[in-house]
Amino acid sequence: MMDHLANTEINSQRIAAVESCFGASGQPLALPGRVLLGEGILTKECRKKPKPRIFFLFNDILVYGSIIINKRKYNSQHIIPLEDVTLETLPDTLQMKNRWMIKTSKKSFVVSAASLTERKEWISHLEECIKHLLSKTGRQPCREPAAPWIPDKATDICMRCTHTKFSTLTRRHHCR
Repeated sequence: MMDHLANTEINSQRIAAVESCFGASGQPLALPGRVLLGEGILTKECRKKPKPRIFFLFNDILVYGSIIINKRKYNSQHIIPLEDVTLETLPDTLQMKNRWMIKTSKKSFVVSAASLTERKEWISHLEECIKHLLSKTGRQPCREPAAPWIPDKATDICMRCTHTKFSTLTRRHHCR
């Protein structure tokens, strides 16, 4: 699926365009064999409220960041190695539909797509890339994902240890 695009001029140009959108604050993304497979805007559930984020799917990493000017300027680049990713489909809530969780050993978070079809496509492409990468490297998927961030108002207890109550002395997400 993706190997025929590796090391092509069009792929190199697309990766360079992503790098330039992140500017000097971003990490270099061009590597031999790396292929940019897709991009899109997903809503990421953040601490205070959901926020739109730009996501780029490569054959070996998932990159996302904050949108300053759409298709022109992004910041706060985050790079997630796909070999450390597991996915979990989540039910809709009143506020967010078409949700799923991206889980890694360092960070887990919830995103949502604009439509059910878009969610299915993202999950399908992510799973295919993860499967291909794990079979190539021989590694096992992440077994101990980080506790996900949830909105502050959503719970009064720690979601990881499930017994610590939050207070002014014990801050939320203390287990991270």
